Amino acid sequence: MSQPKKVKKAVIAAAGFGTRFLPQTKAMPKEMLPLVDKPIIQYIVEDLVAAGVKDIIIVTGYSKRSIEDHFDNPNEDLLNNLRAGGADKAHYIDEITKVADMANFAYVRQKGPYGTATPIMNAAHLIGDEPFIYTFADDLTVATPNMFQQMISLYEEFESCILPCIRVNEDADFARYGIVEGSELRSDVMKVSGIIEKPGREKAPSNFASVGGYLLTPDVFTYLEKGKQQLQPGQEFYATDSVLQPMLHDGISMYGCEIMGGSRYDTGNPLDYLKTVFDFAMEREDIGPDLTAYLRDKLQ
Repeated sequence: MSQPKKVKKAVIAAAGFGTRFLPQTKAMPKEMLPLVDKPIIQYIVEDLVAAGVKDIIIVTGYSKRSIEDHFDNPNEDLLNNLRAGGADKAHYIDEITKVADMANFAYVRQKGPYGTATPIMNAAHLIGDEPFIYTFADDLTVATPNMFQQMISLYEEFESCILPCIRVNEDADFARYGIVEGSELRSDVMKVSGIIEKPGREKAPSNFASVGGYLLTPDVFTYLEKGKQQLQPGQEFYATDSVLQPMLHDGISMYGCEIMGGSRYDTGNPLDYLKTVFDFAMEREDIGPDLTAYLRDKLQ
């Protein structure tokens, strides 16, 4: 039996306007908002690289040039400034150089209808006949092994599309996420028969919520083209409705897999972003204790 192709490519959707962070995001991508001293998107990239991904395609849009600059080689003016700082700044040179060398980066401007299927369609010519991860630049799950490592491990087991999931219990979550329908193979894996977008608790077929993207096989590209052709004028182009559901209808296997031992952070709105910043900062040995003491003092 032949081994499935290795997952070596990923697509990151990063074309959104970040309107909930205006005016900050008028000229600065929301994906570049810092979690202490590192932009959100870098955490996504680092996890992809740790999972064995070599080629990362970032689908961008208006005012996203700083993402490209961040993952490019540092310019000489910055390097000279750091060199002039001597030993105290030498470690920064290693850090910023490693950022550029983590993976092979390609950038594509998003074109087409609004929706989560469009970035996949825009990156199709760079993926070819390979499985790939599709994820979002403001949706971060911290886990060990990381989310992408868990997804790839399950792909190698089932040789099929993988939908990372979390278990939800709050009423609001059933109205916030796509809920997976299917049959449980084991406590952390469900053979998917459908995905119901934001059904509410009463109509939810399970408590498996699809989050954070997908690991997709090349079958998806045929359905992307069909889905696009069937759109009505002004209709949004969503991966779930236009691509994944038709694939399931035609018998293409997908598995919903609970990401184990993880904490999920949705940094797409100001409150959740601030919670994420505090969580990340308090975990750091260099600033965590002082920040925790400061917050305790403020809250007394």
